[in-house]
Amino acid sequence: MMAASLLRRDKKTTAAHLKADLNRTDNSTGLRQLQELLDAVLNPEKPAADTEALDWCKCLIAGGEGFEEFCKTVRSYDNATLCGLVWTANFVAYRCRTCGISPCMSLCAECFNNGDHTGHDFNMFRSQAGGACDCGDSNVMRESGFCRRHRLRTGENVPSIPRDLLLMSEMVLPRFILCIIQYLRDGYIESDISTERDLQKVLQQLEPQISFLEELTKMGGAMRTVLTKILTNQQTFKDLSMDQDAGQSVGQRKRVKLSSSTKDPSIIESLKHKCFLEELLFWTIKYEFPQKMVTFLLNMLPDQDYKITFTKTFVQHYAFIMKTLMKSHESDTMSNRIVHISVQLFSNEELARHVTEECQLLDIMVTVLLYMMESCLIKSELQDEENSRHVVVNCSEALLKNNTYWPLVSDFINILSHQSVAKKFLEDHSLLMLWMSFVSFFQGMNLNKRELNEHVEFESQTYYAAFAAELEACAQPMWGLLTHCKVKETQEYTKTVVRYCLETLQIWFDAIGFIDEPAPNQVTFHLPLHRYYAMFLSKAIKCQGLDLDSLLPDQEMLMKIMVHPLQIQACLSEIHSNMWVRNGLQIKGQAMTYVQSHFCNSMIDPDIYLLQVCASRLDPDYFISSVFERFKVVDLLTMASQHQNAVLDSEQERPMLEGALTFLVILTSLRIHLGMTDDEILRAEMVSQLCMNDRTHSTLLDLIPENPNPKSGIIPGSCSFEEMLSAVADFKAPVFEPGGSMQQGMYTPKAEVWEKEFDPIMVVLRTVYRRDVQSAMDRYSAFLKQSGIHTGNPWPPYKERTVLHPCYKGLIKLLHCKTLHIVIFTLLYKIWMDHQNMSEHVLCMVLYLIELGLDNQEPCIEEHCHDSWFPGTNLLSNLHHVINFVRVRVPETAPEVKREAPPSTSNEASSYGQNLREAQVFSLVAERRRKFQEIINRSNTEAAQVVRPKSSSTRWVPPGTQPQLVTEILEIRESMLSLLIKLHQKLSSKQNSLSASWLEDMDMSRHTHGDGITAIERILTKAATRSCQIKRSIQDICGKVCPPVPPKKNNPTDKKAMDKEERRQRARERQQKLLAEFASRQKSFMETAMDVESPETEAAMDLGASEVMESEVLYDCVICGQSGPSTEDRPTGLVVLLQASSVLGHRCQNQEAKKLPTSDEEHIYPVDTCGVAHDVRLTLMQRFFKDSSCLQSVSIGWDGGVYVQTCGHTLHIDCHKSYMESLRNDQVLQGFSVDKGEFTCPLCRQFANSVLPCRPGRSTEAGAWHMPTNKKLCVLVKEVEDLQEKLGLFPVSFQRSQEFITSNLSKEMELVIKDIKNTTQKKYMDYGKNPGSPDNDFLFMYSVARTNLELELVHRGGNLCSGGASAAAKRSCLSKYLPLIFSISRVTNENSCLFCSSFDEERPEVPMLFRDVPSLLIIFVLTMPQPLRKEHFSCVVKMLYNLQFTQALAALSAKFSPEERQAWSTSGALKKLSSSVWSPQSIEFSLQQFCLPFLRLSCLLQHHLYGDNLTGCLEEEEFSSLAVCLGLLPSALQLSNTVHSASYLEWPVSAFDLVTQWCAEVTGLSHMQTLLVQDPLWAAPRLLQLPDNYNIIFQYYHRKACTACKKVPKDPALCLVCGAFVCLKGACCKQQGICECVLHSQHCGAATGIFLLINASVIIIIRGHRFCLWGSVYLDAHGEEDRDLRRGKPLFLCEERYRVLEQQWVSHTFDHINKRWGPHYNGL
Repeated sequence: MMAASLLRRDKKTTAAHLKADLNRTDNSTGLRQLQELLDAVLNPEKPAADTEALDWCKCLIAGGEGFEEFCKTVRSYDNATLCGLVWTANFVAYRCRTCGISPCMSLCAECFNNGDHTGHDFNMFRSQAGGACDCGDSNVMRESGFCRRHRLRTGENVPSIPRDLLLMSEMVLPRFILCIIQYLRDGYIESDISTERDLQKVLQQLEPQISFLEELTKMGGAMRTVLTKILTNQQTFKDLSMDQDAGQSVGQRKRVKLSSSTKDPSIIESLKHKCFLEELLFWTIKYEFPQKMVTFLLNMLPDQDYKITFTKTFVQHYAFIMKTLMKSHESDTMSNRIVHISVQLFSNEELARHVTEECQLLDIMVTVLLYMMESCLIKSELQDEENSRHVVVNCSEALLKNNTYWPLVSDFINILSHQSVAKKFLEDHSLLMLWMSFVSFFQGMNLNKRELNEHVEFESQTYYAAFAAELEACAQPMWGLLTHCKVKETQEYTKTVVRYCLETLQIWFDAIGFIDEPAPNQVTFHLPLHRYYAMFLSKAIKCQGLDLDSLLPDQEMLMKIMVHPLQIQACLSEIHSNMWVRNGLQIKGQAMTYVQSHFCNSMIDPDIYLLQVCASRLDPDYFISSVFERFKVVDLLTMASQHQNAVLDSEQERPMLEGALTFLVILTSLRIHLGMTDDEILRAEMVSQLCMNDRTHSTLLDLIPENPNPKSGIIPGSCSFEEMLSAVADFKAPVFEPGGSMQQGMYTPKAEVWEKEFDPIMVVLRTVYRRDVQSAMDRYSAFLKQSGIHTGNPWPPYKERTVLHPCYKGLIKLLHCKTLHIVIFTLLYKIWMDHQNMSEHVLCMVLYLIELGLDNQEPCIEEHCHDSWFPGTNLLSNLHHVINFVRVRVPETAPEVKREAPPSTSNEASSYGQNLREAQVFSLVAERRRKFQEIINRSNTEAAQVVRPKSSSTRWVPPGTQPQLVTEILEIRESMLSLLIKLHQKLSSKQNSLSASWLEDMDMSRHTHGDGITAIERILTKAATRSCQIKRSIQDICGKVCPPVPPKKNNPTDKKAMDKEERRQRARERQQKLLAEFASRQKSFMETAMDVESPETEAAMDLGASEVMESEVLYDCVICGQSGPSTEDRPTGLVVLLQASSVLGHRCQNQEAKKLPTSDEEHIYPVDTCGVAHDVRLTLMQRFFKDSSCLQSVSIGWDGGVYVQTCGHTLHIDCHKSYMESLRNDQVLQGFSVDKGEFTCPLCRQFANSVLPCRPGRSTEAGAWHMPTNKKLCVLVKEVEDLQEKLGLFPVSFQRSQEFITSNLSKEMELVIKDIKNTTQKKYMDYGKNPGSPDNDFLFMYSVARTNLELELVHRGGNLCSGGASAAAKRSCLSKYLPLIFSISRVTNENSCLFCSSFDEERPEVPMLFRDVPSLLIIFVLTMPQPLRKEHFSCVVKMLYNLQFTQALAALSAKFSPEERQAWSTSGALKKLSSSVWSPQSIEFSLQQFCLPFLRLSCLLQHHLYGDNLTGCLEEEEFSSLAVCLGLLPSALQLSNTVHSASYLEWPVSAFDLVTQWCAEVTGLSHMQTLLVQDPLWAAPRLLQLPDNYNIIFQYYHRKACTACKKVPKDPALCLVCGAFVCLKGACCKQQGICECVLHSQHCGAATGIFLLINASVIIIIRGHRFCLWGSVYLDAHGEEDRDLRRGKPLFLCEERYRVLEQQWVSHTFDHINKRWGPHYNGL
C-alpha cells in the first residue's frame, strides 16, 4: 500500500523525504518504506527494457537533488591516486619503455602528454584488446613517469566524505545489482537451444542498467569504496540471496571435472558464490565478456581492496573461463576481453605473488593449459607409426588454428616475468613435471612425410599453427624462466629443469620406439624438449658457471638426442635441393619459418648448439660419418669417377654435398652459445643483416632476434641497440629519386665492417631466402672493387672466431679426426680430377674446414693401426702424408676398371695387399655402426642382444638396372698438400704457379680478401708457419714443378661432359655480350627520346625571309614508324593529356602559405583566392552589363580550367584508333580506363587521354610572319581593323567550309573539342545566362588558352626572368592548341559574328576600363585571319598596353585618399609630398606591377606564335626587357635606366579624348570602385603549411567530429589544398553513391585531390576516377615512414618530400610520376 502511494508521488520529493527519514537516529520506518518501494520498483518480473526503475534509482541515490549535481559533489571527494582510465579496442594509447617496469605498461594520451617523456623510448599504439592507464601505479611504472596530476597524489588531501551523502547509495545499490544479476540469471537458459543471439538480446535490454553502473565507477574514489563494500560483502549477498531461492540453483553451477592428471582437488570443487562480485564475474564469463561489463569490472580496479578480491575471484573462475572460451564462437573477441582484464591483474608483481601463494595460481594455470591441450591430441606418427604411444596436439584443430589458447598462455608468460613467481614455479618439482608433459604435447607435432610419387593434392597450412604454438606456448615461457636463471645462486633451478628435460626426453624416445635410426622421409621441425634442454644448458654454462659434464647424460642418450636436430639440418638441405617438391610450397614455408628472425633463436640456434654439445662429447669419427650419412652423400665420397647412389638423383648430389659441408662449417665455427658475449652476438647479428641489404631502422629492429638481446629496456652493462648500430653502420638520409620513388632512411655497413667483420657463415645461417646470400656476396665484391682491394670474383672471406669456452673444447676434435681428413682428401682429389657434381662452393667449404683445423690446433692422438689412411688425427701432420693406393668399388663400365689381368710379380702383389689395407674408408657407414655398438656395449650388455637389421651395409639393387660393382685399385701418390698446390695451378691456370721460394716472398696482409687462389695461398702459409716439416714439403713439391697429369680422357662420356660445360660457358658469354649491347642501345635511345623538344619546327620558324623553306612540316608516327606531313585526309596528332585543374584558382595574394588549423581557434578562409575573386567579379558585372559583353571581358578557367600537356610524340590518328582497339581487347588489368579514352604513349609510356590534330601547313608562311615592319602605327591600326571587318562579314573559312566540314581533320577537331569539354565539369563551363550559347563556348575555348599560358607562367616561377624553354614548355602544347582554336572560332563565328550579338539586351556593354586586357588580347588574336603577321600582333599588343596602362592609373587613383588626390592634382608629380605614401617611385613601381602580368602573357603568346626566344634578365629589369621583346619601345629609345612605364605608350588617336571617353563610361556606376581595383598579381599556388610534429595534427584531428555528419570518422582525412576535414570511405557522408573524399576532390580541385589520412600518416592522390597512395611526408628520426602508425614513433615533417608533392601538384605531373594507380569506384 505504502509503496504504491510512494510510487505515485514525485520521485524527487519522495527521495528527499526518504533520505531525511533515514538520517534520523531511529530510521526503521524509513528503512521499511525504502525496502517496500524498492520491492515494487526493482521487480525482476518487469521487462528489463523498462527504464522507470533506473530513473527511480537515480533519484533515490541522489537523495532529492538532481543526479548531475550529485555526481559533481561526489567527484569533489575523489581520493584516487591512480588514473585507471579504461579503454576498449582501437583506442590510441602510449607505452614508454623507459618508465615501464612491466612491459605491458600503458598510459592514456592525457597522462602521457602531461608527463615528461622527452628522450624516452616511447611509442603510440592502437590498443588491440583494450587496456587501462597505469599512471600513478608504482608497481607497474617508475614514479618519474607519472603525469603532473598523479605525481602530486592530489587524492590524498581530499576532505573525508560526509556520511549522509552516500547513505542512499549504500541502501539502494545492493538491490539494484541484485536486480541485474536476476535478469542475467533469467536470461540465460541452460540448454542447447540457447543461441548467442538470445544472449545478445538480454545484454541489449540491460544496456542502460550496466551503463549506469559504469557511470557510478567514474564518480571517483568515494563511490568506488561504496561499490567495493557492496560487491565484496558476503553478508549482504547472503541476506539478499536468501529471499531469492530460485536464483540459487543457477548461481551454484557444478564445476567441470578437469583432467585426471590434476594434482589439486581445490581446482575442481563446485563454485559457491559468496558475494555479488563472484556472481557478476560468473555471468560476465557466461555471457562471453560483454564489453560494458568488462569496463565496469575494470573501472573499479583503482580501489585496492576491490583489486585483491577481484583478482582472487578471477583466479577461482580461471578453469571456467577456459571452458567457455573453448566453446565460444567468437573466440577472438572473447580472447581480447579476457586479456584486457588479466593483463591489469597479473602485470602487478605484488598482486601476482599474493595470488600465487594464496590461490595456487600457478597450479591452476598449468592444469588449465594442460586440460585445454588434452582436448585436441592425436597419436604421433613419428618413427614407429603402429606402436607409438606418444600423443601430440593436432595442428588442424580450431584450438590451435585460431590461437584460442593465447589468452591463457599470455597470462602465464606474464606472471612468469615476475621473479618471485618464477622462483616458486622452478622450486615446485611436481609443477615442473606437469609443465614438461605439457611441452611434450608439442614435441614432434605437424609431422611431414616426404611424397615420393604424386604431388600432394591438398597443401595443408597447419604449419602456421604449429610454429605459432611452439613459439607462444613453449618458447616464450622458456625465455621467461631463463631470465631468472642468470646468476650462480639460481644454479639449483637450472639443474632441476635439465634433469626433468632429460627424463621427459627419455620417456619420449621410449614412447615413439626410437632405437638409433630415424625413420626415413619424415621430418618434424618441432622439438621443444630438445630446445628447453639446450637453452638451460647454455645458460648454466654461460651465466652460472656450472660444469657441462655434470649436466650431460651418457653417450647413448647423447647419440639419441643428436638424431632429430641433425635430421632437421639434413632436411633443410633436401628441401632446398628440391627433394620435397611434391609436398608443395608449404614445406619450403616451414624451412623458411624455422630460420626466420622471430623463430631462429628459439629453433635453429638451440638445435645447432645441441648438436655442437653432442659433437664435443661424442666420438668425432662417429659424428662425421653420421652427418654424411644423414645428408645421403656417403656414396659420393669415392675416388672413383663414377659411383651409384641409391638414395639421391645425380642432380641432387651436388646441393646435398654442399649442404653437408656448409653444415659442418657452421657447426665448427658458430660461437653464439659457445663463448660470445651478448654484445658480440648483437654485433654479429646486426652485421649479417646489414651485409645482405641496406636496412631501415625498423626492419633491422625486427630482424634481430629478441633474445638474448631484448630491444626494449637497457640491460645494465650491455651495449644498447642504437650504440651498436652507430658503431657498425652509416646512415643514408632519405632521398627522393627522380623517377618518383621515395627512398627511406637506410643504414649501410661501414667500410671497416666489410673489411673485417663480414661473416658469410652467419649470413648463410640467417637467410630466409637463398638469394640474400648472393646479395651479400655481390655487395661484398662491389665493396672490394670500389676500394681497390680485389677486382675479380671474390670468395667468401674467412673470419677469425671468438675463443671457445673451455667446456666446449671437444668440438675441435671434429676438425682433427681421420674420417674428416679422408673426406677432405677425397674431395680435393675429385675436384682436381674434375669429377662430376663438384663445384666451387664445395672447394670453398673444404678449404674453410682445413683452415679452421689449422687455426684450432689439437694435440695429436697417434694410432698405430694399419687399416687407416693417416697415421694420427692431427691435421698438420696429416696434410703432408702421401697416400699411394686406394681401393674403390666402381661399376664395371667405369674407366678405372682395368681390362687386362693383374701381373703376378711379387712387388705388385705386395702393393696390392697394401692397397687393401688402405682402402678401409668407404665403410664410413660400417665405421659408424661399430662405434655405436661399442658405446651401447659399454653402457649396457643386454643391448647386444638387439638384432640390428643390416639395412645399410648391404644395399639392395633393383635387378637389371645398374651394372655390378667391382673392386679396383687406383694409384694416387698424392698428399693433401700436393693436391692443394695442384689446385692452385689449376685455378690460376698456370703450370708452376708457385715457385719454390714463394713462401719467403709472401705478403700476409693481402690474404684476407680474394678468390680461391688467395685462399689456398693463405692455407699453405698458415701451415708452413705452424710446422717446419710442412714448409719443407711445400718447397719440395713446388720445386719439382711438374705439369699436372691431366686425367686420362679415355672415356667419351667424360669428354662429352667437358665439352658440354665449355659450350655452356661460351653460350653464357655470348648471351652476356648480347645483353650488354642491348642495354647500351636502350640507353642511347632513352637519352635521345628524353631530349626531344615538342615536335615544333622551331628551327624553321626562326629562319628569316632570306631562307624560305618550301617543305611541309614532317611528323613521325610512333606506332607505324612512318614520317610524313599531316594531311586533311590522314591527319597526324600530338599525344596529349587533358586534365581539369584548379591550381590557378587556389592562388592567394599572400606569398606565405596558409597554415593548417590545429586548434579550434584557427580557421582557413577561402575568400582571398584567385578563383573566388574572379567569380565575384563576373557575377557583379553580369548584374549591370550585357551578358555577351561580360563573357568577353573576363577569363574563366581559374577553377576547373583545362590544362593540356604532351610528351611530344606524334602519331597518325588512324594508327591511334587501332592502338586503342588493341588496348580495349587486351584483358590485362591496366591502371587506366580505355573506355574513357585513356592510354599510354606507345613510345615513352606516358599517360595520355587524347590526340590533338596537327594542322596541315607549310613552313613557308613562317617567313612572311616575321618580315620586319617600317609601317607607321596608324597604317597598321587601319590594317588590323580591316582584318577584323573582313572576318565579321565573311569568314575566311567560308569558301572552304563545305570540304572543311567533311574532311577527316575537321571531324578530329570536333572530337578534340568534345574531349576538352568533357575533361571538366559542366559548372566550370557555363557562366553565361544561357548555357551552351556560342558566346559561352567561345569564352570557354579562349579561356583554355589563357589557363595554359597562365600555368606555363607559374611553372616558369611566376615570371619570365629565366628566359629560355623551361621543362614546362617541353610539355606545353600551346603552339598546337592555338591553331585548333582558330579553326573552331571560325566554325562558331559563322553563325554569330563576335562583335554584333544577335539579340540585343537593354543593358550596356562592359566599359573598357573594366575589361580584362589579357583576355582581350587572346580574343583579338583568335578572331583575326590566320596566319597573323607579326607586325599586326605587335600593333594589337601596343593598343592593349595603352588600355592596360590607363586601367592601372585608374585603379591607382581609386586607392588615393582625398588629400592625396588633391595634392597630386594641384602640383602634378613635381612636388614631393612628405606626408604622402605615394611618392613617384612607389607610383611608378605600382604601375609596372599592374601591367606586368599582361606583358608576361603577351610575351609568352608571341613566343608560341612566332617562336621568338625569351631572353633572361634580372627581376628588376623584367618590365623593360619584356617591353623591348614585344616591340613596345620605339627603337630610338633603347634601354636607358630612366625609362618609365608611360614611355611605352603610343597612341594612334588623341590620347586625351580616348581616356576621357573610357572614364565617362564608368563614372556614376555603382560598384565602380570594386570593379576598377582589381589586383592582377597572384602569388604562386601553395599547399597548406603543416606543423613540424605529426602528433599535433593527430591529436587534434583523430577524435574530431566531421562537420557534415557530426560523428567521429573511422578514417578521417584532410585536404592539403584547402584544409577541409572529410570522412574517407564513410557511408555517413555519401551523396548519390559518391563518398566524401571523391566529392571534395571534384569541388576543390576539379577532380584532383590531395588528402592526408590522419590515422595512417600517408597521402593519397585522387585524380579523376583513379587514386594512388603517394607516400608520407612525415618521417621518424631514422628517416622512415610509419604507414598506419604501426610503430607509433614520433614523426616529423620532411620538407623535401612536401616540396616534391607541391611541385607535382602545381606541374600536374601526378599521372606521370606515380605508377601505382587503381580505380576508386567513388568509394573513397
